[in-house]
Formats: sequence, C-alpha cells, structure tokens
Amino acid sequence: MNTWSLALRNLLRNRRRSFATLLAMMIGGVCILLFGGYVQNIIFGMQTGYVRGGGHLQLQHRDYFLYGSGDPAAYGIADYQQVIDLVKHDPVLAPMLTVVTPTLQFGGIGGNFEVGASRTVMASGEVMEDQNAMQTWNDYGFPDKPEVMSLTGTSADSAIIGTGVARVLQLCAPLKVADCPAPQAKAQTEGALLPHDVSLLAAGDATPEPASGGNSAAAELELLAATISGAPNVARLKVIKAESQGVKEFDDVYVGMHLRQAQRLLYGAGAPEVTSIVLQLHHTRQIPLATARLKELLATSLRDRPLAVYDFRTLNPYYGQTIGLFNAIFGFISILIGGIVLFTVSNTMNAAVVERTVEIGTLRAIGLRRAGVRTLFVSEGLLLGALGAIAGVVVALILATVINHSGLTWTPPGRVNPIGLHVRVWGETQLLIGTAIALTLVAVLSAWWPARRAARLEVVEALRHV
Repeated sequence: MNTWSLALRNLLRNRRRSFATLLAMMIGGVCILLFGGYVQNIIFGMQTGYVRGGGHLQLQHRDYFLYGSGDPAAYGIADYQQVIDLVKHDPVLAPMLTVVTPTLQFGGIGGNFEVGASRTVMASGEVMEDQNAMQTWNDYGFPDKPEVMSLTGTSADSAIIGTGVARVLQLCAPLKVADCPAPQAKAQTEGALLPHDVSLLAAGDATPEPASGGNSAAAELELLAATISGAPNVARLKVIKAESQGVKEFDDVYVGMHLRQAQRLLYGAGAPEVTSIVLQLHHTRQIPLATARLKELLATSLRDRPLAVYDFRTLNPYYGQTIGLFNAIFGFISILIGGIVLFTVSNTMNAAVVERTVEIGTLRAIGLRRAGVRTLFVSEGLLLGALGAIAGVVVALILATVINHSGLTWTPPGRVNPIGLHVRVWGETQLLIGTAIALTLVAVLSAWWPARRAARLEVVEALRHV
C-alpha cells in the first residue's frame, strides 16, 4: 500500500506531465476502440448480407462448386425435396434451422430481339416465400427493415434483372432505369426481330399464370438456355423491375426468376432438380455443429447421393479476404498507437528519474533496495496505464453512443442502399478488455527500462546529483 500511495503521489507531483501522458494514452485507446468497433460492424454487416442471400450452409453436388458454372444441369440435386424433408425433420438440425430452401442457378443468353440486343446472363431461380423469410435474419441487431423480394406475388413468368442487363438490352426506358444513356453504336437494321425458330420455342414454353397482386410487366426478355439433354429452350419472361446488385460484374449478368420457371426452362418436362439446398441457422456460431451433423447424414442416410456441404465463408471467398484486410489494418494501427504510447510513457518516466535522482539516492541511503526502486517506478507506469486505459474505454463508449445516434449513413461495398453508420463498442467485451490490458502492458513495459536505470544508480552519485 505504501508503494501504491507513493506512486500516486509522485504522479500528482507533476500534474501537467502526467495529464499529457494520460491524454495521449486515452486518445490512443479511443482510436483503437472506435476503429475496432467500426471494423466489427463491417464484418457483421457483410456476414448478415451473405446469410440473408445464401444462408449459412449449402448442400450441393460435390463437384458443383468447382465445375458447376460450366454445366449446372449436370450437377443438379435430384429428388431434392426428400433431402429437404430429411434435414428439416432431423432432431439435431431442426432446432437450429430457420429456413431450408432450394435454388437453381444456370447460365444462358438473354435477349431483347426487338432491338437486336443480347448478352450472356446468370439466372437464379428461387422460392420467394423462403427468400422473404431469410431476409428477416438479424442476429446482430442492425436497425434496418427486412426487404421484400420484388418477385413476391407475381406470375410464374415474371423476372427481375440487374440494371446492367437492362442497359445492355436497352430496357431502361420501360423499366424506368435512371442514368442510362442510349448507346452510340450503329443500330441493326436487319435481323433485329426474334428469329422464327427461337420465337416458336418461346411461344411453346409460354404458359402464363395470373398474377396475384404483383406488378404489371413493363418489358419482356427472351432467355435462351440449354436443357439437360443439350437441346435449346427459350422462356419469354415479363421483366417487372431492374435492380442494382451493388457489384457491376454481377449487375451486368443477373436475372432472377421463380424456381418453377427456372426448372421448366432447364429441365423441360423432365424431373426438376436444383443446384443448391440453402440452410439458414438461428446463429452463426451453430455452423460447426450443423456441419458436423450434415456430414453424418451424408455418410449414413444420404450416402447414396454425391452431396457435399459448404459454409458461406467457402462459398464467398471475398468475405474472408475482407476480414483479413481489415484485421491487417487494425493490427497496423494498434502497433502504431502502441509505439506512440510506449515512447510517451517512457519519456515521462525518464524525466521523472532525472528529476528525482537525489530522492532515489535518499531512499537507497535509508535502506530501500534496488528492487524497491524498480517496483516504485513500474507501479507509476502501471497506474498511468490503468488510468489511461479506463479513460479511453469510457470516452470511446460515449463517442460510440453519439456516433450511433447521429443519423450518419454510408454505403458499404457490395450494397446499393445506404445504411446507418454504427460503431460496435458497447457489448464487445473482448475488444474492450483486450485494448485496456494491451495499453496497460505497454505502459508497464515503457516504465521498466527507466525503472531499471533508476535502480542501478549508485547511492553516493545520486546524492551528489545537482
């Protein structure tokens, strides 16, 4: 107790210098915590987007992930409804699941032959009710409203396209797409209309169903794809909306439709299949347990099916790359701030040693050992570190609250609509405790060398110091 009392009294002896050191440590702690909270929010936001769009886990043909983009029909899941029922009713998986839904993805050629325009596209067939349920997943409490899929309540032959597809196919005007200038290329004068054979395919496939409350069609798209037998098949789709996908490369090829229509286009009158079975869990932390159980099922009940299970991190490598980037930036900033704190505290303690040389000699003369001198100065560094860390945590929590309620917005990479700027400091116990401990340890380390130098002073020389 005497050591701590003396340490505190020595810090208060030169209040201005001690306050400047505490201020530097507090600012460093605030910067680390605010940036760490910002990074955490970005990571959770990306995870939420991927989980809402593609679930936590997906069951696929074991070769679809590597080779399916070339020929998705060859790697479909037959009798997929049996697999879904098995997963839904499994006693281990059932309590963890929120949604289990099939999807079908394939490539084709989309055309607006009235103007002679076409391009390759990537189509996705989905069950809209399940997709709407997936949009409600919000394990991290983001203050946003669940999106309702634009195809909800529309006829079976309805579709949505990316704004890039609308631009290339010159559908901007009927779909009311902004910032879509007309192309300057020479317009085609011959062959602009839909070829006769393709027109017959489209007419034969068209089996429109009455809409149930959806938007009326504003444009049409002919989608050409190869069936599982290799024969061409065409669907004439009613494009109800063009939506930006956030990433230009994806925006330029995306076509979304109902699963039933996608299966009709790809499998014709044959047995319909899907390319993925999407599983969304209640919590991301349940992925290891759910994956282990699915692998057990694949080795037992589903052993006759060539299926594999993938989590969203594997399916979306960009997610892991982004986390690695931000972790590297966070580490660099933390090391930089730690270095500043190190030299600030070290300078303060060195100045204290010089000013108190005679005092150190007096303490040694009355019997204080070298270890006691070291302990005294290290205790001062520990107090500086602890007080600076506590002040940094408190100020960071206050600033995070102000930022979170400021109404500021920003648009993250890969998203279209702006979201509220949020810094996750409250509730991030590991970040708070880790930062506080790190700052305190840096302060102690900074004080150790000056303390060692003070302890090594000779008593006579210290007493003669002027």
